[in-house]
Amino acid sequence: MAAKTSSMDEELSCCICSDFFRDPVVLKCAHSFCGACLQRFWAQNSSRECPLCRRKSSVGDPPLNIVLRNVVELYSKQRSEREVVEKSASRCSLHGEKILLFCIEDQEPICVVCLTAKKRRNHQLCPVEEAVQDKKDLRASLILLKEKLEKFTKVKQEFEETAKHIKSQSQQTEKRIKEEFEKLHQFLREEEEARLSVLREEEVQKSKRMKDEIENISQQVSTLAQCSLQYPKLPSGALIDVTKHLGSLRFKVWEKMLEIVQYTPVTLDLNTAHPWLSVSDDLTSLRDTGVKQQLPDNPERFTHYVNVLGSEGFNSGKRSWEVTVGDKPEWDVGVVKGSAMRRGKFTCSPQNGFWVIGLRNGDEYKAFTSPSTRLRVKWKPRRIRVQLDYDRGEVSFFNPADIAHAAHHLLNFLSLIPLKSIFMSFPPTTIQN
Repeated sequence: MAAKTSSMDEELSCCICSDFFRDPVVLKCAHSFCGACLQRFWAQNSSRECPLCRRKSSVGDPPLNIVLRNVVELYSKQRSEREVVEKSASRCSLHGEKILLFCIEDQEPICVVCLTAKKRRNHQLCPVEEAVQDKKDLRASLILLKEKLEKFTKVKQEFEETAKHIKSQSQQTEKRIKEEFEKLHQFLREEEEARLSVLREEEVQKSKRMKDEIENISQQVSTLAQCSLQYPKLPSGALIDVTKHLGSLRFKVWEKMLEIVQYTPVTLDLNTAHPWLSVSDDLTSLRDTGVKQQLPDNPERFTHYVNVLGSEGFNSGKRSWEVTVGDKPEWDVGVVKGSAMRRGKFTCSPQNGFWVIGLRNGDEYKAFTSPSTRLRVKWKPRRIRVQLDYDRGEVSFFNPADIAHAAHHLLNFLSLIPLKSIFMSFPPTTIQN
C-alpha cells in the first residue's frame, strides 16, 4: 500500500517544487506544473521551454488544468481520510477502547465511549469497515478520473494539431487558387492585348487606305476643268470588320482557353492519403516518401496500408482512366467501396469492398480476389487502364500500350454500391483520361 501511495503522490506532484500541484497549468506538450512554479522557472531561465521535454511554449499564459486540480483536491481529501481509517486498527487515544465506529460528520474514527459524548449526539455513524470500503471506492474513482484526464488531454492536443492543419490547408489551398486564377487572368490579358493589336492594325491599314483615297480625290478636284471626272466610290471592305472582332468573342476565347486547361477524370483526395504519401500540387500524382508526415489522424485517412483514394465517387454509368505505374516493382490499382475499411489491417478483396490488381516483386501480377488470382502478362505495362461499367457491375484492367494483347482482368462487383477510385503508394501515380 505504501508503494502505491508513494507512486500516486509522485504522479500528482509538481516536478519543480516536489509538492502536490497548486493551481496547475498544462502546456501543449501535455506536461503540467504549478502555475507559480512554472512562471518562476521561466523567469530564472529567460526561456518559455517545458522544464521536462524542453519544447517551446507559445506566447501567452498556459491554461489552468481544472481537471488535474480537482483530482489533486480529491486525492488529498482521500489521503487524509485513508490515514484516519488506518488509525482505526489502533485504540482510542482518549479512552483506550478499540475503535469500531466512524463519525461521518466529524470524519474521524471513534470508540463506543466517544459515542456517548454530548457533542456527538445525533451524529450520523457507520461501522469502521463500511467507511474503509467507501474510501476504497473513492480511490477507484480517483484512478478512473486520472485515466480520463490523460485521455482528454491527449484528445485535446490532437484537436489543437488538427486545427493548425486546417489553417495550413486553407492557406495552401488559397495560394493555389490564386495561382491558378492568375494563370487564367494572364491568359485573358494576353488574349485581350492580342485582339486589340489586331484591331489597331486593321484600323491603321484601313485609315491609310482612306487617306490615300482622299488625297487622290483632292488631286482630281484640282484638275476638274482639264479632265473628265469619274465619280469615286467607297471601296468594298473599307469599314472595320466589327463582326470579326466581336462575333462569338466569349466562345472563341473559351475555345482557345481549352488549350491551356487540363482535365483529369480522377483527382486524389489528400485527406485519405497515408502519412507516408506525398501528393502533387495538382492532385494528380503521388510518391512514397518513406517518411511519416505529421498529419491529423482523421477517420478518412488510411493508417496501416500506404493507400490513397480518388476524390470522386461513382454510383452509375461508365468511367475510364489510366494510371502511370512506370517501372516500379510493386503497385496496386483499382476501385474500392466508399465505406470500405481504412483503419488498421485488412485484406484487399471484393468481400471487403476492394476490386484491385497489383504487382509484387517486379514480376508477380495478381488480382486480389479471395484467394488471389495470378495474371499472365506478355509485356510489362507502364500504364494501367481501368474501365468501370457500374451498371453491369464490372471493372476491367488493360495494358493500353498493346490493347490487342492487353493484360486484361475483369472483376464482378458483389453488389452495386458507391465506389471510389483507389491508388496505392508504390508507384509515382499519374491519372490520365
